[in-house]
Amino acid sequence: MKTLKPHIRKIRGRTFEIKGNYARIAYPIELFELGSVPQLLSSFAGNIFGMKAVNNLRLEDVTIPKVMLNSFRGPEYGIHGIRKLFKIDKRPLTASVPKPKVGMTTEEHCKVANEIWMGGVDFLKDDENLTDQKFNRFEARANKCFKIRDKAEKETGERKGYYINVTAETSEMLARAKLVHDLGGEYVMIDVLTAGFASFQTLREFCHDHKMAIHVHRAMHAMFTRNPKHGMSMLALSKFIRMVGGDTLHIGTVIGKLVGKKDEVLMLEHEIERQAEHFKMKEHVLNQDWHSIKPMFAVSSGGLHPGLVPQIMKMLGYDVVIQLGGGIHGHPGGSYHGAMALRQAIDATMKGLTLREYAENHEELKSALEKWGYMRPR
Repeated sequence: MKTLKPHIRKIRGRTFEIKGNYARIAYPIELFELGSVPQLLSSFAGNIFGMKAVNNLRLEDVTIPKVMLNSFRGPEYGIHGIRKLFKIDKRPLTASVPKPKVGMTTEEHCKVANEIWMGGVDFLKDDENLTDQKFNRFEARANKCFKIRDKAEKETGERKGYYINVTAETSEMLARAKLVHDLGGEYVMIDVLTAGFASFQTLREFCHDHKMAIHVHRAMHAMFTRNPKHGMSMLALSKFIRMVGGDTLHIGTVIGKLVGKKDEVLMLEHEIERQAEHFKMKEHVLNQDWHSIKPMFAVSSGGLHPGLVPQIMKMLGYDVVIQLGGGIHGHPGGSYHGAMALRQAIDATMKGLTLREYAENHEELKSALEKWGYMRPR
Protein backbone atom coordinates (compact mmCIF):
# COMPACT_ATOMS: atom_id res chain seq x y z
CA MET A 1 0.00 0.00 0.00
CA LYS A 2 1.64 3.21 -1.21
CA THR A 3 -0.02 5.34 1.44
CA LEU A 4 1.43 3.24 4.29
CA LYS A 5 4.36 5.56 4.88
CA PRO A 6 7.03 5.24 7.62
CA HIS A 7 5.36 7.72 9.99
CA ILE A 8 2.15 5.68 9.77
CA ARG A 9 3.95 2.38 10.33
CA LYS A 10 5.23 3.75 13.62
CA ILE A 11 1.72 3.91 15.08
CA ARG A 12 0.54 0.45 14.05
CA GLY A 13 -0.73 -1.95 16.68
CA ARG A 14 1.65 -4.75 17.59
CA THR A 15 0.91 -8.27 18.77
CA PHE A 16 3.54 -9.05 21.39
CA GLU A 17 2.29 -12.32 22.84
CA ILE A 18 0.20 -15.27 21.62
CA LYS A 19 -0.80 -18.12 23.92
CA GLY A 20 -3.27 -20.60 22.50
CA ASN A 21 -6.39 -18.64 21.56
CA TYR A 22 -5.28 -15.50 23.41
CA ALA A 23 -3.31 -12.62 21.90
CA ARG A 24 -1.99 -9.51 23.61
CA ILE A 25 -1.86 -6.43 21.42
CA ALA A 26 -0.34 -3.02 22.16
CA TYR A 27 -1.54 0.16 20.48
CA PRO A 28 0.31 3.50 20.52
CA ILE A 29 -1.53 6.21 22.45
CA GLU A 30 -1.41 8.43 19.34
CA LEU A 31 -4.20 6.34 17.81
CA PHE A 32 -6.71 7.46 20.42
CA GLU A 33 -8.60 10.62 21.27
CA LEU A 34 -8.15 11.43 24.93
CA GLY A 35 -11.36 11.70 26.94
CA SER A 36 -13.53 9.76 24.49
CA VAL A 37 -14.79 6.26 25.26
CA PRO A 38 -16.81 6.12 21.99
CA GLN A 39 -13.61 6.61 19.98
CA LEU A 40 -11.75 4.04 22.07
CA LEU A 41 -14.40 1.39 21.50
CA SER A 42 -14.72 2.24 17.81
CA SER A 43 -10.99 1.60 17.50
CA PHE A 44 -10.41 -1.76 19.17
CA ALA A 45 -13.97 -3.06 19.57
CA GLY A 46 -15.38 -1.91 16.25
CA ASN A 47 -15.53 -3.32 12.72
CA ILE A 48 -13.13 -6.16 13.44
CA PHE A 49 -15.94 -7.99 15.22
CA GLY A 50 -17.89 -8.11 11.94
CA MET A 51 -15.12 -9.39 9.67
CA LYS A 52 -15.90 -12.56 7.69
CA ALA A 53 -12.44 -13.89 8.47
CA VAL A 54 -13.23 -13.93 12.19
CA ASN A 55 -15.61 -16.61 13.45
CA ASN A 56 -15.29 -15.60 17.09
CA LEU A 57 -13.52 -12.72 18.80
CA ARG A 58 -13.71 -11.48 22.37
CA LEU A 59 -12.17 -8.49 24.10
CA GLU A 60 -11.22 -9.95 27.47
CA ASP A 61 -9.37 -7.08 29.12
CA VAL A 62 -7.54 -3.84 28.52
CA THR A 63 -4.84 -1.94 30.40
CA ILE A 64 -5.52 1.79 30.35
CA PRO A 65 -2.38 3.98 30.53
CA LYS A 66 -2.05 6.92 32.88
CA VAL A 67 -2.26 9.55 30.15
CA MET A 68 -5.66 8.20 29.11
CA LEU A 69 -6.89 7.86 32.69
CA ASN A 70 -5.93 11.47 33.34
CA SER A 71 -8.32 12.62 30.61
CA PHE A 72 -11.32 11.30 32.57
CA ARG A 73 -12.75 12.25 35.96
CA GLY A 74 -13.46 8.84 37.43
CA PRO A 75 -16.01 8.58 40.27
CA GLU A 76 -17.08 11.85 41.89
CA TYR A 77 -17.17 10.27 45.35
CA GLY A 78 -16.03 6.66 45.19
CA ILE A 79 -16.25 4.28 48.12
CA HIS A 80 -14.90 6.57 50.84
CA GLY A 81 -16.78 9.60 49.57
CA ILE A 82 -20.11 7.78 49.46
CA ARG A 83 -19.58 6.47 52.99
CA LYS A 84 -18.82 9.99 54.20
CA LEU A 85 -21.75 11.53 52.31
CA PHE A 86 -24.26 9.07 53.76
CA LYS A 87 -22.53 8.75 57.15
CA ILE A 88 -22.06 4.96 57.01
CA ASP A 89 -18.63 4.14 58.37
CA LYS A 90 -18.19 0.39 58.02
CA ARG A 91 -21.18 -1.81 57.31
CA PRO A 92 -22.36 -2.78 53.81
CA LEU A 93 -24.79 -0.36 52.22
CA THR A 94 -28.31 -1.53 51.40
CA ALA A 95 -30.69 -0.85 48.53
CA SER A 96 -34.06 -2.05 47.29
CA VAL A 97 -36.15 -1.86 44.12
CA PRO A 98 -39.94 -1.68 44.50
CA LYS A 99 -41.55 -4.77 43.01
CA PRO A 100 -43.13 -5.40 40.61
CA LYS A 101 -40.58 -3.35 38.70
CA VAL A 102 -43.11 -1.64 36.43
CA GLY A 103 -46.84 -1.01 36.65
CA MET A 104 -47.00 0.56 40.10
CA THR A 105 -48.50 4.03 40.33
CA THR A 106 -46.47 6.90 41.72
CA GLU A 107 -48.36 6.63 45.01
CA GLU A 108 -47.74 2.88 45.26
CA HIS A 109 -44.07 3.31 44.40
CA CYS A 110 -43.57 6.02 47.01
CA LYS A 111 -45.44 4.05 49.67
CA VAL A 112 -42.93 1.22 49.22
CA ALA A 113 -40.11 3.77 49.35
CA ASN A 114 -41.30 4.99 52.73
CA GLU A 115 -41.56 1.45 54.08
CA ILE A 116 -38.06 0.39 53.08
CA TRP A 117 -36.43 3.65 54.23
CA MET A 118 -38.19 3.47 57.58
CA GLY A 119 -37.23 -0.20 57.87
CA GLY A 120 -33.54 0.64 57.57
CA VAL A 121 -32.65 0.42 53.87
CA ASP A 122 -30.25 3.14 52.72
CA PHE A 123 -31.19 3.50 49.05
CA LEU A 124 -34.36 3.28 47.03
CA LYS A 125 -33.61 2.25 43.44
CA ASP A 126 -35.62 2.49 40.24
CA ASP A 127 -35.47 -0.57 38.04
CA GLU A 128 -33.76 -0.27 34.68
CA ASN A 129 -36.94 0.05 32.62
CA LEU A 130 -38.75 2.50 34.89
CA THR A 131 -38.26 6.01 33.55
CA ASP A 132 -41.27 8.20 32.65
CA GLN A 133 -44.23 5.97 31.87
CA LYS A 134 -47.87 7.01 31.95
CA PHE A 135 -48.55 5.06 35.15
CA ASN A 136 -45.54 6.53 36.99
CA ARG A 137 -44.31 9.87 35.70
CA PHE A 138 -40.72 10.82 36.46
CA GLU A 139 -41.40 14.33 37.75
CA ALA A 140 -44.25 13.25 40.02
CA ARG A 141 -42.23 10.31 41.34
CA ALA A 142 -39.20 12.49 42.04
CA ASN A 143 -41.18 15.21 43.81
CA LYS A 144 -43.10 12.81 46.02
CA CYS A 145 -40.25 10.42 46.81
CA PHE A 146 -37.82 13.12 47.88
CA LYS A 147 -40.38 14.59 50.26
CA ILE A 148 -40.78 11.13 51.76
CA ARG A 149 -36.99 10.74 51.83
CA ASP A 150 -36.58 13.96 53.81
CA LYS A 151 -39.21 12.85 56.31
CA ALA A 152 -37.63 9.40 56.68
CA GLU A 153 -34.24 10.97 57.40
CA LYS A 154 -35.70 13.08 60.20
CA GLU A 155 -37.56 10.17 61.76
CA THR A 156 -34.77 7.57 61.52
CA GLY A 157 -31.75 9.81 62.06
CA GLU A 158 -30.10 8.11 59.06
CA ARG A 159 -29.18 9.50 55.66
CA LYS A 160 -31.29 8.08 52.82
CA GLY A 161 -30.66 8.10 49.08
CA TYR A 162 -32.46 7.40 45.83
CA TYR A 163 -30.91 5.81 42.72
CA ILE A 164 -33.47 7.49 40.47
CA ASN A 165 -33.32 6.50 36.82
CA VAL A 166 -32.72 9.54 34.62
CA THR A 167 -31.97 7.51 31.47
CA ALA A 168 -33.40 9.25 28.39
CA GLU A 169 -32.38 11.18 25.29
CA THR A 170 -29.40 13.23 26.47
CA SER A 171 -31.00 16.67 26.83
CA GLU A 172 -34.00 15.14 28.60
CA MET A 173 -31.66 13.12 30.82
CA LEU A 174 -29.89 16.29 31.92
CA ALA A 175 -33.22 18.00 32.63
CA ARG A 176 -34.19 15.08 34.85
CA ALA A 177 -30.84 15.18 36.62
CA LYS A 178 -31.32 18.92 37.22
CA LEU A 179 -34.72 18.26 38.80
CA VAL A 180 -33.18 15.64 41.09
CA HIS A 181 -30.50 18.10 42.14
CA ASP A 182 -33.04 20.85 42.80
CA LEU A 183 -35.06 18.46 44.98
CA GLY A 184 -32.00 17.69 47.10
CA GLY A 185 -31.01 14.38 45.52
CA GLU A 186 -27.37 13.31 45.69
CA TYR A 187 -27.61 10.43 43.22
CA VAL A 188 -28.83 9.68 39.72
CA MET A 189 -28.94 6.35 37.90
CA ILE A 190 -28.14 5.62 34.26
CA ASP A 191 -28.61 2.51 32.12
CA VAL A 192 -25.13 2.96 30.75
CA LEU A 193 -25.29 0.65 27.75
CA THR A 194 -28.71 1.59 26.45
CA ALA A 195 -27.93 5.28 26.93
CA GLY A 196 -24.41 4.96 25.53
CA PHE A 197 -21.02 6.09 26.75
CA ALA A 198 -21.32 9.53 25.14
CA SER A 199 -24.44 10.20 27.20
CA PHE A 200 -22.72 8.76 30.26
CA GLN A 201 -19.80 11.14 29.83
CA THR A 202 -22.18 14.08 29.43
CA LEU A 203 -24.05 13.10 32.59
CA ARG A 204 -20.74 12.71 34.41
CA GLU A 205 -19.81 16.31 33.62
CA PHE A 206 -23.19 17.51 34.89
CA CYS A 207 -22.77 15.50 38.08
CA HIS A 208 -19.31 16.93 38.64
CA ASP A 209 -20.68 20.47 38.36
CA HIS A 210 -23.51 19.63 40.79
CA LYS A 211 -21.55 17.33 43.15
CA MET A 212 -23.77 14.32 42.45
CA ALA A 213 -23.00 10.59 42.40
CA ILE A 214 -23.90 8.16 39.62
CA HIS A 215 -25.35 4.68 40.02
CA VAL A 216 -24.60 2.57 36.95
CA HIS A 217 -26.99 -0.14 35.83
CA ARG A 218 -25.57 -2.56 33.27
CA ALA A 219 -28.83 -3.59 31.55
CA MET A 220 -28.12 -5.17 28.12
CA HIS A 221 -24.55 -6.20 28.99
CA ALA A 222 -25.28 -9.92 28.63
CA MET A 223 -26.04 -9.44 24.92
CA PHE A 224 -22.29 -9.26 24.36
CA THR A 225 -20.64 -10.36 27.63
CA ARG A 226 -22.37 -13.72 28.18
CA ASN A 227 -20.94 -15.64 25.21
CA PRO A 228 -17.44 -16.72 26.31
CA LYS A 229 -16.28 -16.94 22.68
CA HIS A 230 -17.44 -13.60 21.33
CA GLY A 231 -18.05 -10.01 22.35
CA MET A 232 -16.56 -8.26 25.36
CA SER A 233 -16.06 -9.28 28.97
CA MET A 234 -17.83 -7.47 31.79
CA LEU A 235 -14.35 -6.98 33.26
CA ALA A 236 -13.26 -4.82 30.32
CA LEU A 237 -16.57 -2.97 30.35
CA SER A 238 -16.25 -2.20 34.06
CA LYS A 239 -12.93 -0.45 33.46
CA PHE A 240 -14.49 2.05 31.09
CA ILE A 241 -17.33 2.65 33.55
CA ARG A 242 -14.93 3.34 36.41
CA MET A 243 -12.76 5.53 34.20
CA VAL A 244 -15.69 7.72 33.14
CA GLY A 245 -16.96 7.95 36.69
CA GLY A 246 -19.69 5.73 38.06
CA ASP A 247 -19.82 5.54 41.86
CA THR A 248 -21.73 2.26 42.15
CA LEU A 249 -21.94 -0.62 39.65
CA HIS A 250 -23.80 -3.92 39.55
CA ILE A 251 -21.40 -6.88 39.38
CA GLY A 252 -23.62 -9.90 40.10
CA THR A 253 -23.89 -12.14 43.14
CA VAL A 254 -22.46 -15.62 42.37
CA ILE A 255 -25.31 -17.07 44.44
CA GLY A 256 -28.23 -15.09 43.00
CA LYS A 257 -30.45 -15.54 39.94
CA LEU A 258 -28.21 -13.86 37.36
CA VAL A 259 -25.27 -15.39 35.50
CA GLY A 260 -21.81 -14.84 36.93
CA LYS A 261 -19.29 -17.39 38.16
CA LYS A 262 -17.45 -16.76 41.41
CA ASP A 263 -14.08 -15.97 39.84
CA GLU A 264 -15.68 -13.57 37.35
CA VAL A 265 -17.62 -11.67 40.02
CA LEU A 266 -14.56 -11.45 42.28
CA MET A 267 -12.44 -10.15 39.41
CA LEU A 268 -15.03 -7.45 38.79
CA GLU A 269 -15.12 -6.49 42.46
CA HIS A 270 -11.34 -6.30 42.70
CA GLU A 271 -11.07 -4.31 39.48
CA ILE A 272 -13.48 -1.56 40.47
CA GLU A 273 -12.62 -1.37 44.18
CA ARG A 274 -8.83 -1.55 44.25
CA GLN A 275 -6.34 1.15 43.38
CA ALA A 276 -3.80 -1.11 41.68
CA GLU A 277 -4.94 -4.46 40.34
CA HIS A 278 -2.53 -7.37 40.06
CA PHE A 279 -5.11 -10.06 40.73
CA LYS A 280 -4.50 -13.07 38.47
CA MET A 281 -7.23 -15.69 38.63
CA LYS A 282 -6.96 -16.19 34.87
CA GLU A 283 -4.13 -15.58 32.44
CA HIS A 284 -6.12 -13.09 30.37
CA VAL A 285 -6.58 -10.64 33.26
CA LEU A 286 -4.24 -7.69 32.82
CA ASN A 287 -2.61 -5.46 35.40
CA GLN A 288 -4.11 -2.03 36.00
CA ASP A 289 -2.85 0.90 38.05
CA TRP A 290 -5.70 3.36 38.55
CA HIS A 291 -3.49 6.21 39.78
CA SER A 292 -5.81 9.04 40.95
CA ILE A 293 -9.07 7.41 39.77
CA LYS A 294 -11.21 6.60 42.82
CA PRO A 295 -12.61 3.12 43.51
CA MET A 296 -16.28 2.28 42.94
CA PHE A 297 -18.77 0.49 45.18
CA ALA A 298 -19.74 -2.95 43.90
CA VAL A 299 -23.48 -3.69 43.96
CA SER A 300 -24.60 -7.26 44.56
CA SER A 301 -28.16 -7.88 43.39
CA GLY A 302 -30.45 -10.38 41.71
CA GLY A 303 -32.46 -12.99 43.58
CA LEU A 304 -31.08 -12.28 47.05
CA HIS A 305 -32.84 -12.52 50.42
CA PRO A 306 -31.70 -12.06 54.06
CA GLY A 307 -30.62 -15.69 54.41
CA LEU A 308 -27.90 -15.16 51.79
CA VAL A 309 -26.36 -12.06 53.39
CA PRO A 310 -23.58 -13.89 55.30
CA GLN A 311 -22.41 -15.57 52.09
CA ILE A 312 -22.38 -12.28 50.19
CA MET A 313 -20.39 -10.55 52.94
CA LYS A 314 -17.94 -13.46 53.15
CA MET A 315 -17.22 -13.20 49.43
CA LEU A 316 -17.39 -9.44 48.90
CA GLY A 317 -16.60 -7.98 52.31
CA TYR A 318 -18.10 -4.81 53.78
CA ASP A 319 -17.49 -2.50 50.82
CA VAL A 320 -20.56 -3.65 48.93
CA VAL A 321 -24.11 -2.47 48.32
CA ILE A 322 -26.44 -5.39 49.07
CA GLN A 323 -29.57 -4.90 47.00
CA LEU A 324 -32.76 -6.90 47.59
CA GLY A 325 -36.01 -6.66 45.69
CA GLY A 326 -38.32 -9.61 46.20
CA GLY A 327 -36.16 -10.60 49.17
CA ILE A 328 -37.59 -7.57 50.97
CA HIS A 329 -41.03 -7.12 49.44
CA GLY A 330 -41.84 -10.83 49.63
CA HIS A 331 -41.37 -10.87 53.40
CA PRO A 332 -44.45 -12.24 55.21
CA GLY A 333 -44.74 -8.96 57.12
CA GLY A 334 -44.35 -6.75 54.05
CA SER A 335 -41.65 -4.37 52.82
CA TYR A 336 -41.07 -2.60 56.14
CA HIS A 337 -40.33 -5.85 57.96
CA GLY A 338 -38.35 -7.14 54.99
CA ALA A 339 -36.09 -4.09 55.21
CA MET A 340 -35.63 -4.69 58.93
CA ALA A 341 -34.73 -8.34 58.26
CA LEU A 342 -32.00 -7.27 55.83
CA ARG A 343 -30.42 -4.91 58.34
CA GLN A 344 -30.68 -7.57 61.05
CA ALA A 345 -28.91 -10.10 58.82
CA ILE A 346 -26.07 -7.62 58.29
CA ASP A 347 -25.87 -6.79 62.01
CA ALA A 348 -25.73 -10.48 62.91
CA THR A 349 -22.95 -11.16 60.43
CA MET A 350 -20.88 -8.20 61.62
CA LYS A 351 -21.25 -9.40 65.23
CA GLY A 352 -20.05 -12.88 64.31
CA LEU A 353 -23.40 -14.51 65.09
CA THR A 354 -25.29 -16.95 62.92
CA LEU A 355 -28.58 -15.76 61.50
CA ARG A 356 -30.37 -18.48 63.41
CA GLU A 357 -28.89 -17.24 66.69
CA TYR A 358 -29.76 -13.61 65.95
CA ALA A 359 -33.26 -14.52 64.82
CA GLU A 360 -34.11 -15.80 68.29
CA ASN A 361 -34.60 -12.18 69.40
CA HIS A 362 -35.46 -10.59 66.04
CA GLU A 363 -38.84 -11.58 64.67
CA GLU A 364 -38.37 -9.98 61.26
CA LEU A 365 -35.25 -12.02 60.53
CA LYS A 366 -36.90 -15.11 61.96
CA SER A 367 -39.84 -14.76 59.55
CA ALA A 368 -37.48 -14.26 56.60
CA LEU A 369 -35.56 -17.43 57.46
CA GLU A 370 -38.78 -19.36 57.85
CA LYS A 371 -39.78 -18.34 54.32
CA TRP A 372 -36.49 -18.50 52.41
CA GLY A 373 -34.03 -20.24 54.68
CA TYR A 374 -30.60 -20.14 53.04
CA MET A 375 -31.84 -21.20 49.61
CA ARG A 376 -29.97 -20.06 46.51
CA PRO A 377 -32.03 -19.21 43.40
CA ARG A 378 -31.74 -21.69 40.55
